[in-house]
Amino acid sequence: MSDQIRHECGLAYIRLLKPLSHYLLKYGTAFYGLNKLYLLMEKQHNRGQDGAGVATLKLNTEPGHQYMHRVRVSGSQAISQIFQGIHAEVGEMEKMYPEMLQHPGLMKGYLKFIGEVMLGHLRYGTQGKNNVEFCHPFLKPNINPTRHLAMAGNFNLVNTDELFDMLAQHPSGTMRESDLGAMIETIHYYLCMADDTNPAKLNIEGILKQATTHFDGGYTFCGLVGNGDSFVMRDPNGIRPCYYYENDEIVVAASERAALMTAFNLKQEEVRKLEPGHAIIVNAAGKFSNVEILPPAKHLACSFERIYFSRGSDPDIYRERMELGRNLAGTVLKALDNHLKNTIVSFIPNTAEIAFYGLIKGLEDYLKEIKIKRILAKPNMPEEEMRELISRRVRIEKIAIKDVKLRTFITEDASRNEMVQHVYDITYGTVKRDVDTLVVIDDSIVRGTTLKESIIKMLDRLGPKRIIVVSSAPQIRYPDCYGIDMSRMGDFIAFQAAVELLNETGNGNTLHEIYEECLLAEKEGRLKEKNYVKGVYKPFTPEEISNKIAKMLRHEEVNAEVDVIYQTIEGLHEACTHNLGDWYFTGNYPTPGGNKVANRAFMKYMEKQDGRGY
Repeated sequence: MSDQIRHECGLAYIRLLKPLSHYLLKYGTAFYGLNKLYLLMEKQHNRGQDGAGVATLKLNTEPGHQYMHRVRVSGSQAISQIFQGIHAEVGEMEKMYPEMLQHPGLMKGYLKFIGEVMLGHLRYGTQGKNNVEFCHPFLKPNINPTRHLAMAGNFNLVNTDELFDMLAQHPSGTMRESDLGAMIETIHYYLCMADDTNPAKLNIEGILKQATTHFDGGYTFCGLVGNGDSFVMRDPNGIRPCYYYENDEIVVAASERAALMTAFNLKQEEVRKLEPGHAIIVNAAGKFSNVEILPPAKHLACSFERIYFSRGSDPDIYRERMELGRNLAGTVLKALDNHLKNTIVSFIPNTAEIAFYGLIKGLEDYLKEIKIKRILAKPNMPEEEMRELISRRVRIEKIAIKDVKLRTFITEDASRNEMVQHVYDITYGTVKRDVDTLVVIDDSIVRGTTLKESIIKMLDRLGPKRIIVVSSAPQIRYPDCYGIDMSRMGDFIAFQAAVELLNETGNGNTLHEIYEECLLAEKEGRLKEKNYVKGVYKPFTPEEISNKIAKMLRHEEVNAEVDVIYQTIEGLHEACTHNLGDWYFTGNYPTPGGNKVANRAFMKYMEKQDGRGY
């Protein structure tokens, strides 16, 4: 994605079902769980670079001893800093008591983060600030273990204010500004309402059923209770991803399947998807259960997971991204009038590489058909002509390489825009000046700022006759409120294009009419019932908006023609058959809170207010 956006966080959960001595004897280390937690977090580092946190729960501790520990660090090096700190403590112990390495029970009492239940979290900030106080896990400490709670998650809730009002709580600071603050307060409330006279019979299933009926959003969250119970739950629409694996030694869960497969050397079929509305619960005694907490709703898993966020090493995601690219081949050929001889195909940024391969396969399929037809039409074709025909290939070049050393630290707009042009290095000598067309595929186009100020200007220096920017995702038209920080209407290049088209066609008053509808709906408490912002796009076809975007992205200094091609909604669903969540493209939100967010975001745009719609 050429435009950087903040997005989903990463979750890692481990529950050891055997004594620590078992792992020492079988795997040669009592740090088996911690080592796997580190692997799970590193293999999901793409999901969070603003900070990280770890919580560990020790089972069956002696009264008076601390049974839960937590560490959080902000910044892009958070994972390494956390585990360096843990290893430093181990090193100190080894110096003083080297024989203790062979006695896991003693180590458990000496080392903070040796325990049977572990929770790791990677944070990309979508709510609140990026300082350590907003890093997960959060804690709700209590002298009673059954009310001592640690939680982390990958989610956004759109009704945090309503949750705090329901609980009659008015926290300030971190708790108020974080979605997790509202979630942990709600679950903790029902945890405290439960009959805790017998910690061994704490009904986590019942507590989750009571608490989660109040949540509006997309979520996967994990909790550790001081009595030894733990749980991982997914929202009823399956918006946020979660996968798990369990055997007689371990129960593990993570945001990405490929991370589990790599960390535990598992086959694809061994890793199970946590079904929407379900939770896996492991009690203090190690009993595992997978239970339905909320009735599953329409399955609308986030399609952006497949397009961009999740690592492409997952076999299904790899195939889907290939298909996203392949689906665009016909539209690209149409734009080129089927003329590939003077066309070069490339990709920016690196995360678009898999979709690029799919696009190339689609274009090559076209070439194969052309070759077959010409050979059949001319059975006595001379050898030289046949060799020339067979040797034809789609022209592929590595046009742009991101210079990771360059940092655009200058904040003054004119200087920064000049510097951002040079974030990528271009490969000179690859393009025939004023002859070749450059086709460049991107994952998606959100704001278009980097394309206009950097990439297209940079490509134009190569002298192409025409630049076609291809997006493997459809036009992003609406805010997201379930995990991705795309919340301001005015940021979306598709929205800007629609507004310009409304003004150009004499329909600028449409914006004020929609604004008045939103105001009335808010006054009457109907803001959740309908997405009024759809009216902004209704008068125009996707092609008209794409053409307008192309004109907006063509800087006055650019000499080449510029065109923009977007994935269709149909093409998206054809490629990502099991992840049909498309609200940022279509405005069809899976929960009523999404409509409210879209309408509020539009109202803020009209009122020239900054900030999110939730």
